[in-house]
Amino acid sequence: MTEESPTLYVVPTPLGHLGDMTPRAIEVLRQVPWIAAEDTRHSAPLLRHYGCQARLLAAHQHNEESAAQQVIARLAAGESVALIVDAGTPAVSDPGARLVARVRAAAYRIVPLPGPCAAIVALSASGLSEAHFLFYGFLPSKAGQRAEALRELAHLPYALVFYEAPHRILETVAALAEAFGPERTLVLARELTKLFESIHACALGEAQDWLLADSNRQRGEFVLLVSGAPRVEEAAEGERVLKLLLDDGLSVSQATRLAHAISGVGKKALYQRALLLQG
Repeated sequence: MTEESPTLYVVPTPLGHLGDMTPRAIEVLRQVPWIAAEDTRHSAPLLRHYGCQARLLAAHQHNEESAAQQVIARLAAGESVALIVDAGTPAVSDPGARLVARVRAAAYRIVPLPGPCAAIVALSASGLSEAHFLFYGFLPSKAGQRAEALRELAHLPYALVFYEAPHRILETVAALAEAFGPERTLVLARELTKLFESIHACALGEAQDWLLADSNRQRGEFVLLVSGAPRVEEAAEGERVLKLLLDDGLSVSQATRLAHAISGVGKKALYQRALLLQG
């Protein structure tokens, strides 16, 4: 570290595998006099592992405003501070955004470090081909609010990225299938970088049975990735192909199956459209 002015460093920490800590992150954590941590008890063993001697202050979702004032006070005293969360990158579905905003408003320097982020790790291994993605994070825990949020996302042509806890995984997957239909692809990335890491892709309509087939599949922290809704031009192409097949005398089910294979549009939507065309 060569910066002379007091600085807030935003430092990602490993999702699980200790080898994912970058040399730069270790250097920063070893040299700053203060570390603001989401859970000081959780972070203490990690910091000891890397030989970090900084003093800790708590900065979690319930005290972020007061923690920001403590950080600003340290910066005003000429001391740099590193911000960490329990795992991954601060402020990405974790505490940190409000603290960073207060420090920025106080005109102190902020230096972000690159490093682990569960959403990006999962996306890189998902195989989803959409050119764009939308990171949502955690859906509302209440069923009605969750359903409303998913209705607003259902038409988007982007890959959708969610976080979910193990005790809500079954109900969330059921809600995704209800809102998006059974045919869009779901990727379940679980326990990333840890001993029991697994990444499984299937149709949304098959995900519930896959989870129920083995209770171990419901354990750990999840990243859920859903393929995007077909674009308008894709849907139009699917209907064009469907009409040609029906005009050639194929049955509704045969035309639906072939139109899906050719266009990639969901079978359910094509089948319903075929019934209307035949009617």
